[in-house]
This record gives sequence, C-alpha cells and structure tokens, in this order.
Amino acid sequence: MMPHQHPGLAPLIAVIGCDGSGKSTVSEALLTWVQQWYSPAAAAHLGKQSGNIGRSIARLPLVGKLLERLIARKTDNVRAQRERSAPGLFTAMVIVMFSLRRLRRFKRMLALRRQGLIIVTDRYPQLDLPGAYDGTGLSVRASGNAVLRWLARRERAAYEWMTSYRPDLVIRLNIDLDTAHARKPDHRYELLRDKIAATPLLKFNGAPIAEVDAARPLADVLAAAKAAVAATLAARGYVQRT
Repeated sequence: MMPHQHPGLAPLIAVIGCDGSGKSTVSEALLTWVQQWYSPAAAAHLGKQSGNIGRSIARLPLVGKLLERLIARKTDNVRAQRERSAPGLFTAMVIVMFSLRRLRRFKRMLALRRQGLIIVTDRYPQLDLPGAYDGTGLSVRASGNAVLRWLARRERAAYEWMTSYRPDLVIRLNIDLDTAHARKPDHRYELLRDKIAATPLLKFNGAPIAEVDAARPLADVLAAAKAAVAATLAARGYVQRT
C-alpha cells in the first residue's frame, strides 16, 4: 500500500531501535524539547506493550507469575515459529490482541495529529520484516485452519493501514549487542541479537531516517536527534522559539 499523502497533518517523528538503545529516554526528551521550543506536541507508544501487560499480570495474586510465563512463551518465539508452521489458535489470538491494541493507539495518535499536535512516537509499526519486532506476528501464507487464516489477514490489513502513514522522520537508534545486553540484562541475548540485525533493514515506507549511534553518551545522542528533528520541522515551516 502506498503511503498516505496528507500535507495538512502535523509532523510525526518516530524513534525506533532495539531494546536497550534508549528509545523511551530519547522520545521523552524530544517531546519535552519540541513542546518547549516549537509547538504543542504529544507522545505515542506504538509497540505491542506485551512487556507492560506481562508485568501487570505478574503482580496478580496466586496466578500472576504463571500467567506471565504463559504469555511470554506464547509471544517470545513467534518469528521462528511462523517460518515453520502456523501457531496454535490461542497463540494467534494473543498476537492479534496485541496488534489490535496497537491499532487503537495508532488511531488515537492520528486523531491528535489531525488536531495539529506534533507527534513523537516510541517505536513504529513496520512491514519490511514480517515477524520481526514491530511487525506482524502471523503469516497470511502459513498453513492452518480458516480461523487462523482470517486472523492473519485481519492483522495484515491493520499493519498495511498503519504503515501507509509514513513518518516525517525516523530516528534510528543503532546499538551494539554487548551494550544493549548490558543495559537490558534481563532480556534474552539471542532476541536482542535478532532485533539488532533487523533494525538497519527497516525502511518505513521510504521515510527519511536519521542514523544515531545510541552507544554514545546520552548528551551526544540527544544532540544528534534534536538536530535531525529541527531540520525536519524547519522544512515543514516550523520556527524555533527564541
């Protein structure tokens, strides 16, 4: 699907990168900076947020830890599983549930853009690498029963619609594996490795991408990100306040 051309929409800045690259820190700092120096702005988290849900479930009495482990098992290895065969129905329903939650957040973000707010997102959906992070979890080509195929088609359609809205700028935070694992020691090494390998392959429908070395000191990372955002906003006619 071709990107939507909506010149009337406020700018959208997406911050992406592997876990441990500093997405949340950078996106929060950019939001505050844009609000202070340019125009009203809003934040949006466009990841699947399974980690947040898992942590909330883990706090439930008695069954919390068991349910947390169950969801983790069902969502952790989707990429490898989709290459072999269709997942089970429960796994597919969990995957689609997270995708539909992401779709609702995307629609709320789009409504804020239409109101004129500059948007800074933590993560952004992608279709360059189905099965990789922030991509689809089900394959429309995998074998399976009619319900599984319908779920896969519904998820694919949602991602096609979301990714048709191309960001004005993508801040890509690049990180090496050792640094990412040092920052996120509770994350599985091989999953971080796969995300780092996938990150440079994401094109986001041809959006302009600013490459930032996220292993550098935070001040340097923020300076590079702000410079890229400033250039993008200037091109859209925004003037920095004095």
